[in-house]
Amino acid sequence: MNQTTKIILADDHSLVRDGIRALLESESDLEVIGEASNGNVAIDLVNEKRPDLLIIDIRMPEMNGIDAVEKLNAQNSPVKCIILSMHDSEEYILQSVSAGAKGYLLKDTGKSEFIKAIHTVQEGGKYYSGDISNVLVNNLLKPNKRPFENLKKNVPTNTPFDLTNKELQILELVLSGLTNKQISEKLENSKRTVETHRFNLMRKMDVKNLMELSKKARAHNLV
Repeated sequence: MNQTTKIILADDHSLVRDGIRALLESESDLEVIGEASNGNVAIDLVNEKRPDLLIIDIRMPEMNGIDAVEKLNAQNSPVKCIILSMHDSEEYILQSVSAGAKGYLLKDTGKSEFIKAIHTVQEGGKYYSGDISNVLVNNLLKPNKRPFENLKKNVPTNTPFDLTNKELQILELVLSGLTNKQISEKLENSKRTVETHRFNLMRKMDVKNLMELSKKARAHNLV
């Protein structure tokens, strides 16, 4: 009989957690023993319940998933971490690897691949879905690539509106007049990723159109 893998889920959307829990617990050897809505709670649960795996989203309030993974690794926690995110941007992927995540999957991953990833990581391996692996390989092949361990140092802190490097980059391109398709081609990201960053950008800056975005960006010296 296979030993049960004990899992904690961390995502700030309860409906997402409910769906993932139902999917995982349809497998006889997987058990969800706790849920968290932010990184701080996830760390507390991991330290309290000692799960085998932590499946965690990136964008969450109070503490994001990447920082939570990094903190757990700094504590030498034995838990293995898998990032489950809607973001396929190079910035998030490389930061996750640098933080110590053993796997990175997108939220539209199919059940069979999700379960395969969990078993691979639990058995001591690493698992990155095809698109994610391509980002990692492409980064390694770049002649002027940044070492993974230096990535966190290049991420600005306390930026206005808590914008990420990628969001600042897309802000500049949006205000230069490029379309989402043109931005995706320029940054070598999917159009979906650019649309997600643009949506988050507008939400964080609390603007409804390009004119408001431009006005507020200039008022805060973002461009």
